[in-house]
Amino acid sequence: MSVATPRDTDTCSTWSEVTPGILPVRAASAAHWEQMNTVLPLLNDAGLPPGAPGPDRLPDSAREGLSSTPFGLYVHVPFCATRCGYCDFNTYTSDELGPGANRSEYAGTAIAELERAARTLGPDLPTVSTVFVGGGTPTLLPADDLAAVLGAVHELFPVAPDVEVTTEANPETVTPASLARLREAGYTRVSLGMQSAAPHVLAALDRRHTPGRAVEAAHEARAAGFEHVNLDLIYGTPGESDADWAASLDAVLASAVDHVSAYALIVEEGTRLARRIKRGELPMPDDDVLADRYEQADAALRRAGFQWYEVSNWATSDAARCRHNELYWANANWWGVGPGAHSHVGGLRWWNVKHPAAYADRLARGESPAQDSELLDEADRALEAVMLGLRLRDGLPLTALTDVGRARAAAAVADGLLEPGAHAGGLAVLTDRGRLLADAVVRDLTD
Repeated sequence: MSVATPRDTDTCSTWSEVTPGILPVRAASAAHWEQMNTVLPLLNDAGLPPGAPGPDRLPDSAREGLSSTPFGLYVHVPFCATRCGYCDFNTYTSDELGPGANRSEYAGTAIAELERAARTLGPDLPTVSTVFVGGGTPTLLPADDLAAVLGAVHELFPVAPDVEVTTEANPETVTPASLARLREAGYTRVSLGMQSAAPHVLAALDRRHTPGRAVEAAHEARAAGFEHVNLDLIYGTPGESDADWAASLDAVLASAVDHVSAYALIVEEGTRLARRIKRGELPMPDDDVLADRYEQADAALRRAGFQWYEVSNWATSDAARCRHNELYWANANWWGVGPGAHSHVGGLRWWNVKHPAAYADRLARGESPAQDSELLDEADRALEAVMLGLRLRDGLPLTALTDVGRARAAAAVADGLLEPGAHAGGLAVLTDRGRLLADAVVRDLTD
């Protein structure tokens, strides 16, 4: 959890422009929450241009291989109790929603789009291998509502026996009882937004939970039967010290989670954090400090038995990896449900209107909530495969590169950015130094 590159067309994914020069950031096209990057979008979102391909007009090329390509569902829940100072995702507090958007009715609205998805993709429906409920704060909805959404998935689609079902959660919005209900409903994985264990860092980010609550919630999730639990961290916040970051890592490693995501803080235009930095109240994150934080995290996680599998993600085993994000990184198929959510089916990408009221109104009128679309050509898809594959520990086949790209890959080996052994075996795999310069390596091999 976003990149035409996918990044140029994002809406969500948590996960921003690529940090200049160095440093890992959330992968382009990694996920919908990273792509839905807009602050308070306008209510009067227009729909698809006349005649444009979209979810109700899937071209034959998009249907090819539909039943055999891995398929996932993303459900965006666009509600937050408060807006964090660094956040520019497509989310809304109660004061920001305005008329026509009702949190209590949202589950039913999302299910209405799931029903459209099943009608559109049928009759030979793809099997759902992953479901990811993101936001926003999905767990602001009652656990019964989240259970109803998952129940609708099972009623409408064939579902793999080993389906991975994730929900994001803020630590203060879950309880042992709500977690137990989610697990009973079939959720298999929970991703908790911890960000930091330092009170003043949380305050700088405008996070509401207390420092120990995220770890406590992770233990509660384990006790509720969740086999897979992730904690999200952000490093490089103004005022964060080396000791603060070390304490955050220690807290994560004491929480018995099997997955950790760690992202460099990105200052997005239009956010409260950006305004505070512009006024001189806070300093900009320092690139050298961000690089040090990343190396510190990687070393600590390795010692604890975690291995990186994507530049910003570590897991204790292959089974602990986030399969839904791997589906994005493989450029497989997914349908995004909710305001601003992006979908991709067979090279056709579309995205929904962003305001919850406009989204609900379209569905209530029996119309598609899609706002716009683009049909990727083979060159676009090949470029995205390179951009995403280079960020993975599994590596990118050198055959995916152009002749110029392969020559530059050989040079990157000499520069210590790609693993020589993997390169000899036909793969481009980032070294430790290469991960710090991941975005620069991607640009070099694709320009």
